[in-house]
Amino acid sequence: MESKKKMLFIFNPFSGKAQIKSKLFEIIDVFVKGGYEVIVHPTQAVGDGFEKTKELAPQVDLVVCSGGDGTLDEVVSGLMEVDERVPIGYIPAGSTNDFANSLSISKDMVQAAKDIIEGNLYSCDVGAFNNDSFVYIAAFGLFTDVSYETDQHMKNILGHLAYLLEGSKRIWNVPMYWIKVEANGETFEGEYIYGMVTNAKSVGGFKNLPGQDVRLDDGLFEVTLIKRPKNPLELNEIIASLLMQEDHTDLIDSFKTDRIIIESNQEISWTLDGEYGGDHGYVCIEARKHAMELVLNNK
Repeated sequence: MESKKKMLFIFNPFSGKAQIKSKLFEIIDVFVKGGYEVIVHPTQAVGDGFEKTKELAPQVDLVVCSGGDGTLDEVVSGLMEVDERVPIGYIPAGSTNDFANSLSISKDMVQAAKDIIEGNLYSCDVGAFNNDSFVYIAAFGLFTDVSYETDQHMKNILGHLAYLLEGSKRIWNVPMYWIKVEANGETFEGEYIYGMVTNAKSVGGFKNLPGQDVRLDDGLFEVTLIKRPKNPLELNEIIASLLMQEDHTDLIDSFKTDRIIIESNQEISWTLDGEYGGDHGYVCIEARKHAMELVLNNK
């Protein structure tokens, strides 16, 4: 008798509105009918998904994770530390799921499970951030320094940005950072209130915010750096440029690159995929081209 394929299924039981609880049996049933022996692991604490992936990924043929972008980040970071290239399937269950939206992964959890069983491998880029990894966004500034204990739907950085742009007065006293940027053979510096390096077609639920023609497998990341507006007119210019997805302002620097170094004379708090990524005065971000094998069913 041939030995069954093994799958590690890691899920965050509290992600989104915890709707996975009502779908769990159906999802596991889909995997078993698809020929897998399934090791099921509900995450127990922050960092648990990362540790469990590192421990068990070398023993399985496929890792599937379900949760929000933070859960995905943990599992992918764990996989990056393992030598074997184990494919990964993703069942989104968070409240925003920018990455899943970028790849048109089904929002129906049982359908997403079926798509993993029927899908094909897609090689996708992963971000290297100093000694860390991220899946689709590394960001600093604006609301990225608020408490990371906020509830799931508040975690969305650009949800915060939208809230900020709704005329919140905080824009005039948000922290700004003097940074020096090296990318594409150029160096420049200035005062910025927000920066993000992304590999996604939507950020914070805003389609095209990172720009047009985004591909998740081209070895290039999109960089968006927002300067500090000096008056309401400049603020409007920034908002209009972000919402219209047109770069008609000198207040936003946006470009593509496979490697960027950001230095500052102070420690800056970063978020990686919406989770706290530490305080850094020096950051080197690189695109690891095709570092991750995703299972997608893009009919």
